[in-house]
Amino acid sequence: MRVVQLANLYSPVSGGLRTAVDRLGAGYAAAGHHRALVVPGRAHTRREDENGVVVTVPGASVAPGYRLVLNPRPVLRALAQLRPDVVEVSDKASLTVVARWARRNGVRSVLFSHERLDAILASRTPAPVPLAPLTDRWNRRLAASFDAVVTTSAFAEDEFARVGAPRLHRVPLGVDLDTFRPGAARPGGGPFRLLHLGRLSREKRPGLALAAVAELRRRGVPVELDVVGGGPLAPSLRAHAAREELPVRFHGHVAQRADVARLLAAADVALAPCPVESFGLAVLEALACGTPVVTADRGAARELVAPGAGVAVPAVPERFADGVQDLLRRPERRAAARARAEEFPWTAAIARMLAVLEGHQPQL
Repeated sequence: MRVVQLANLYSPVSGGLRTAVDRLGAGYAAAGHHRALVVPGRAHTRREDENGVVVTVPGASVAPGYRLVLNPRPVLRALAQLRPDVVEVSDKASLTVVARWARRNGVRSVLFSHERLDAILASRTPAPVPLAPLTDRWNRRLAASFDAVVTTSAFAEDEFARVGAPRLHRVPLGVDLDTFRPGAARPGGGPFRLLHLGRLSREKRPGLALAAVAELRRRGVPVELDVVGGGPLAPSLRAHAAREELPVRFHGHVAQRADVARLLAAADVALAPCPVESFGLAVLEALACGTPVVTADRGAARELVAPGAGVAVPAVPERFADGVQDLLRRPERRAAARARAEEFPWTAAIARMLAVLEGHQPQL
């Protein structure tokens, strides 16, 4: 089978989307399929890597490190040359025209939904704006255009289920259980180490992690926070931490996954305050490192935590602080976290996605 993956906003700093596309693509190649990847770049390029062909097409810079295909014609020309049997589209905007191309050419098309549209727009739109009718109309169109739609969680699935999407599949992502693994036991004494991993943008609510640290210190709990990730809110968060004299270390974007894993494994508790996550790969990576998680009680990340391995609480500083204190009292927390992550190997996600690409119903 010739599989072409298409993705917008794919870059070294694009976090979960890039990880998912790369791990799935590597799995397709390992299973004996011909995999190609088409993503935006500065200009048109073509090269080979260990998993197949990688093509870049011109994309506009829309944020530091992120590019978006505005003119889909180069993508369609690349597809004509690659001659796929199936296209996997990780985009809900400019690349969705590929579904029409696929139908005209007898090629199966699969939309991989990496975000819940109404939730993302709600964080960037004034409250009175009625989003549901707008997003429902767009999602209904997407569901009719593609041969299948894939989401990664019950939360993400809901926006398509409510418009009656007929070919809807849920495929949870996986985690690299070899790279993300528990480290050596940390010696006792000293402050508890908390960690926030994610893009520092408004919808991710990173300020809540700092507010939880301030609340815990007010209660007399000795904590310090590592913030891993970059984004537009980084300067204001640094200024806030300095002004309030909070014990926060900002690491910026950490490129090497092994370095991210070491930071996660060294933490006592990870904080995941984003209420609109469509899956929560950073949560799963923390759990794989044996680090329990406090997550918001909205969004998909709450679906990943299990008793002893984490708690889902309202996204306010007091409740996040309660969650941290609750987990620190649980002696089983590290073993429970790792055990939960082991339920999500990449091999399972790859097998389920291959079933969808081949036109079958994946087994959950």
